[in-house]
Amino acid sequence: MFTTSVGVFIFGLLAAIAGGAVGAAIGGNYAFVFTGFCVLASWGVFAATGNTFGLDYLAFGPFMGPHIAFAGGVAAAIYARYRGRLDDGKDVNTPLGGIGRSDILLVGSLFGVFGYLCQIGISNIPWFGKHTDPVAMTVLVSGLLARVVFGGVPGKGLFHGSLHNPELFNEGATTFSAKIKPGPNGRWLEWQEKPIQLVAIGSLFGIFAGGASLLLAANVGARLTKMGFDNHVAAINANSFCFGISAIMVLLLILDRNMPVQHHVTNIAGLAAVQFFPVLMGESIGTYTWTATSTWDSHTWGMAAIALIIAAIFGIFAAGLGEFCARLWYARGTSHIDPPAAAIWLSNTVVVSLAALFA
Repeated sequence: MFTTSVGVFIFGLLAAIAGGAVGAAIGGNYAFVFTGFCVLASWGVFAATGNTFGLDYLAFGPFMGPHIAFAGGVAAAIYARYRGRLDDGKDVNTPLGGIGRSDILLVGSLFGVFGYLCQIGISNIPWFGKHTDPVAMTVLVSGLLARVVFGGVPGKGLFHGSLHNPELFNEGATTFSAKIKPGPNGRWLEWQEKPIQLVAIGSLFGIFAGGASLLLAANVGARLTKMGFDNHVAAINANSFCFGISAIMVLLLILDRNMPVQHHVTNIAGLAAVQFFPVLMGESIGTYTWTATSTWDSHTWGMAAIALIIAAIFGIFAAGLGEFCARLWYARGTSHIDPPAAAIWLSNTVVVSLAALFA
């Protein structure tokens, strides 16, 4: 959307300056919750009109896109710690505007601009840009950069942050997996770190998202056809709906409830369902014509059921990958490097590539 002309690029750039600052002012996690609300509102506009501006600008653009607003809040938090204004650089809940320091908001703006440019750059990488999630990858890259720049000893110099903090590896551990195992020195979410917990959350939330994504792709896609729009646009965006619901659930985590964090699961499971369903029907997502579920026969519903199983499998994969990334970068670190974002971009690449291979 923001590369069609110089004018729209500059418009988006200015909006990203504000978006990153707003994310810092209200707190990264609160910004992400608003991303979820924007997703649901944008889906209503899209289903009614066929216009994706809400998804492109509000939910995943400079307004509340995670790579701009959330990432701006993440970077501002570790900067605030570096400047001695915040105790915990991982604290992406606190609205940093309440500290009353404009330099903190400026860092949010700078990382908002970085997110805007980075996402555009990734999107335009040949092949890869179309086979990954540029927004999620940008969130990860932005978090890694913020850690390196501001994550060292507060006030003792920039670019001294560690990505792994090996000094906090579990003592006496001999394997890398044992060294980064959750424990007293750090963990992400205690209630979803064991294999059985990850399997349960990954599979069940995966089916939850896969079913909704399939029905949205089919029924909204059929409506778009009647309206004269591209039939495939609903399928391409279908996984974002349950992602939006999962993002709103983070509000309960902020309110100190042991809420499962699973937007990486619902995102990837929904994607897997809509990518592999056309393959099961003998076509690809680019050639399959989506029809209303009221017209589906028993065979089509059977293929949809298999697609839900595939969604569950990839939901488990995403859940496990998220926990691994949490152990690798987040658990012992001084700042928030987002495990779900890390899981989403890699899982997206795996799903889209495998679906294209089998099509």
